[in-house]
This record gives sequence, structure tokens and C-alpha cells, in this order.
Amino acid sequence: MLRGIPPVLSPDLLKTLMEMGHGDEIVLADGNFPAASMAQRLIRLDGHNIPPVLEAILKFLPLDTYVDKPVALMGTVPGDDYVPLIKDEYRSILAKYDNYHGVEDIERFAFYERAKKAYAIVATGESAKYANIILKKGVL
Repeated sequence: MLRGIPPVLSPDLLKTLMEMGHGDEIVLADGNFPAASMAQRLIRLDGHNIPPVLEAILKFLPLDTYVDKPVALMGTVPGDDYVPLIKDEYRSILAKYDNYHGVEDIERFAFYERAKKAYAIVATGESAKYANIILKKGVL
């Protein structure tokens, strides 16, 4: 056990965050996301929802300040009238960090293509639809 490390951050996730370099991306995936078939590196956090994982990660991970939008969210499929309120929760969490300065919505299949190139995908038990988020690592 270590002091000050949120218990939602597994040893594998901490190691991955340390290994990532400037510009590398990590996906926090909901329970419906095809994480295992897309991941170069898969980290399982089954049973955890994304908001506490996001909050814990942002305590350690600097977001990239050299790009306009270091955070990407999966966009709602046209014609789907579901409103992903979880995105408002993400924005509230992100706003607590001084290196946050923008979020973009990405069309579903474009999000999948970007996720395949991500350094790692974290598979969570999040049940909200369209809850997938990509974080681009910055520098300290």
C-alpha cells in the first residue's frame, strides 16, 4: 500500500500512466466499448465507473496544452435521442484542473479508429451510453 494513491488506480494503470509519453493517448471505455478487440494495451477496471477513474487519473496525468482539445468524447449517433448527461459530469471534473482547456466530440467510428491507436484502453464497468473518453498526455 502507498499513501495518497486513489484505490481505483490499479498497479497496471499507474504503470501505464508512467510509461506514457507526451502526446500519447489513453481511452477510458464504458462497458459497451469493444476494448479487448481494439487495445494495444488493455487495463481492466471492471466494477468501476468512469467519473472516479477520471478524477483519480487527472490528479497525476497532465493534459496536453500544445493542442486545442486534449480531451475527446464519443459523439452521439445521429438520430439517437439519448442525452449522455455523463459528459456534463466529465466537464465538471475536467474544469478542476488548470491544464484543461478543451473537449471535442468525435463521431463514433472515428472514435473507434482513434482508440485503436491509443497507448492503452481502460475497460470499466461504466453503464452510461456514449461514456467513452480519450485523454492526451501533456508534459510537466
